[in-house]
Amino acid sequence: MITKRIIPCLDVKDGKVVKGVNFEGLRDVASPIDLARYYSDNGADELVFYDITASAEGRALFTDVLREVAKTVFIPLTVGGGIRGVADFERVLTCGADKVSVNSGAIANPALIQEAAKKYGDQCVVISADIKRVNGAFHVFAKGGREDTGMEAIEWIKRCVGEGAGEVVVNSMDTDGVKKGFDIELLKKVCDAVDVPVIASGGAGSQQHFIDLFQQVPTIDAGLAASVFHFGEIAIPDLKKTLASNGILVRL
Repeated sequence: MITKRIIPCLDVKDGKVVKGVNFEGLRDVASPIDLARYYSDNGADELVFYDITASAEGRALFTDVLREVAKTVFIPLTVGGGIRGVADFERVLTCGADKVSVNSGAIANPALIQEAAKKYGDQCVVISADIKRVNGAFHVFAKGGREDTGMEAIEWIKRCVGEGAGEVVVNSMDTDGVKKGFDIELLKKVCDAVDVPVIASGGAGSQQHFIDLFQQVPTIDAGLAASVFHFGEIAIPDLKKTLASNGILVRL
């Protein structure tokens, strides 16, 4: 049985961690450096760091904050935002990231996944898919959830894994920030479609939602959340104890 991971996500805009609902209405939370240190010291298995407006603004991910975060944490760090070419992978990995998450850059240039996987290894390449229901179908969105690509999400994820993506983050725009639970239907479809680790993102509002996630989607590898951790609604050590008491294997 695989140990399930609990992963806080830092959505960073203008050097501050922010959080919204359904990818909108962003508000400041805290310094990414301070939060990263806190999570590294308090039971997080990994950390995800997104520069959430880099792709939409057509700029490179800022590296000064990233370097400080990487020096602060002692757990694996995945970084995304504004990743458009292999040079961006190089820059982010040099700054201290362990894995690089790509979304809009892969949509614009699908060959990027294969190029990066060949150079740095599949384990370094994470496909992050922002997905929303459109007329009953799952569509992939680009540029921080601002642009509907029209592409069917499950086929897109399968294609990315086929090109060399070693991990998938499934961001459900329908459940993001709503705190009503993870998008179980979508996550089951993704887990059934690929054989690489899948991380669930969007919808966590309580410890029970994590229990439901791991029990209802047994092949899911990790649960990712932001606001419930940032605002102290769920403490990761407490969550892990609850998961363990429900027969879910976690690193305590």
